[in-house]
Amino acid sequence: MRAQATEFLRALRRHRESGAGAGASGVGAGAGAGGPGRTAPPADDVDAVRALRRAARRISGTLHTFQPLLDASWAEEMRPELAWLSGTLALEHAYASRLERLLQALHRLSGSSAFPAPRPVGRATAATTAATAATVPTGVPAPVRPASPDRGNLTVGAAKAGALLDRQLTLARTRAHSTALQALGSSRFHAVADKVALLASEVPLRVTARPNRGAAPEATPSDLRPLAAAAEERLADAVTALPLVAAGSPYNAQALVHGLSPDPAPHPQDAPWHQVRLLLRLHRYALEALAGADAASAGGSGDAVDVRLLAAGEALDRHRDASEAAAAAAQAARTPRIAPATAYALGVLHADQRHEVEAARYAFQHSWRKEPIRLP
Repeated sequence: MRAQATEFLRALRRHRESGAGAGASGVGAGAGAGGPGRTAPPADDVDAVRALRRAARRISGTLHTFQPLLDASWAEEMRPELAWLSGTLALEHAYASRLERLLQALHRLSGSSAFPAPRPVGRATAATTAATAATVPTGVPAPVRPASPDRGNLTVGAAKAGALLDRQLTLARTRAHSTALQALGSSRFHAVADKVALLASEVPLRVTARPNRGAAPEATPSDLRPLAAAAEERLADAVTALPLVAAGSPYNAQALVHGLSPDPAPHPQDAPWHQVRLLLRLHRYALEALAGADAASAGGSGDAVDVRLLAAGEALDRHRDASEAAAAAAQAARTPRIAPATAYALGVLHADQRHEVEAARYAFQHSWRKEPIRLP
């Protein structure tokens, strides 16, 4: 926890040095309006905010798993604040990634480039785009494959569907950016940062009752293994409740039928998988804490990585992304007075993302049933 608190403070210092903190006071003037004067945040600031979010998430997860060993009032006060911070900082990146995912899927399904191009998220994507553009000779048209009748019908509405998604998700991303700036400049965030600064020097452990009058209170023994084992058991129970037999097939028709329901509520089959994703993350954080404690006692580095857990976590991340992208496509399709071709394109896009959900479930069960492999 002290190491993650140090990472949090280091990321906070990078964020302040990038000059982004000065823009928090001018959020209402133009950052939330999305006008032409709004400039993109520098790459250093994006990396600093991502590091802040990652450190806050790990501290919050560690507090959740090992709360019986910590001061009760302090842990109960810190956990919701850290969850608020990490959730607020994650929104902007989530909207940007969702837009890029949906526009790329539209391009793949329709073969049309009339709708807005996906906006790069991060420096790696921008560098890849620039390198690809450099390899294409100027003035040479891109090869066009003959479109089938279904793809031709889809292409008619793909342009307007892409423009509608770009407008809705860009607006949501702009609002999330303004919310993040306001959060980083608020007194609530500064209170959290002060508590994390204290955590970097001393972890407030739970104290036992004094055995004799006049004796100093003692901290509870910090045995992490029973609590880490309890986190692993909760994960195993949640995975056991999943329909892994149905997910063992790459095409789950029953789930797709439910996924195409017009009900605007969240997909009922997705909630257990999202819960497993959170429990898997808590289990990984608990293993990191155990590895750090063992490395500190043995003088090693403790950087072993469970490849099986990483593969399962990546599959559940793809499941979450595809599920939220499908919900965004369905929400856009409910926009009043859109053209039938636009609604058709959004419906095809929604079905495509639900197929991606089923593919991610299949990948998860395929990786979860493998034997654990740990790499140094």
